[in-house]
Amino acid sequence: MKIYSRIEVTLTMEETGLVPLFYHPNAEVMKKVVKACYDGGARLFEFTARGAFAHEVFTSLIKYCETECPDLILGVGSVTDAAAASMYMQLGASFIVTPVLREDIAIVCNRRKILWSPGCATLTEIAKAEELGCEVVKLFPGGTYGANFVKAIKGPCPWTKIMPTGGVAPTAESISEWFNAGVTCVGMGSKLITNDLVATNDYKALEDKVSNALQLIKDFKNI
Repeated sequence: MKIYSRIEVTLTMEETGLVPLFYHPNAEVMKKVVKACYDGGARLFEFTARGAFAHEVFTSLIKYCETECPDLILGVGSVTDAAAASMYMQLGASFIVTPVLREDIAIVCNRRKILWSPGCATLTEIAKAEELGCEVVKLFPGGTYGANFVKAIKGPCPWTKIMPTGGVAPTAESISEWFNAGVTCVGMGSKLITNDLVATNDYKALEDKVSNALQLIKDFKNI
């Protein structure tokens, strides 16, 4: 599977505006979820590696995507140290997302020119991340800080690219609020890939939700 550079990933984030994120310990469920998002138009996906043997699930998933989702940019989230980041990059991850800001992760990702998006919650953390070469900062938890926080940051730092994760819903109201504040893209997890859709295997409904969310983002950008 093609490994995308951090610039390619950044441009795709800016173009599409959406990064679905999800984890399930069953590789077959992961494949169906990712394929539904891909068929709905998503071209980025964050595998949130939060369980034991998650790397085995990811290995199966990325091999599947190589043929079934050929131009999907697949990354890994919930990475908390450089060793894990290195492992997932070796397995084919094209971007790394972290819940915290860690310089050791920045170093190993920058060495491979792989995008890393650290979780930041203050302007000082964001500035430090950018000094370490970060292209897109993850605002986490997004719902705690809200869109007004993004707007305040963009005032003195208009160059900062922000991706809120948590607190973003696939609705016109939520999407317009965040993008009006100046985000580059949004990460959507449980509000997009809901437990009931997965439990009932309603992957067509998930595909439609992703397609609708992408259209809402596109419509807002074209205003």
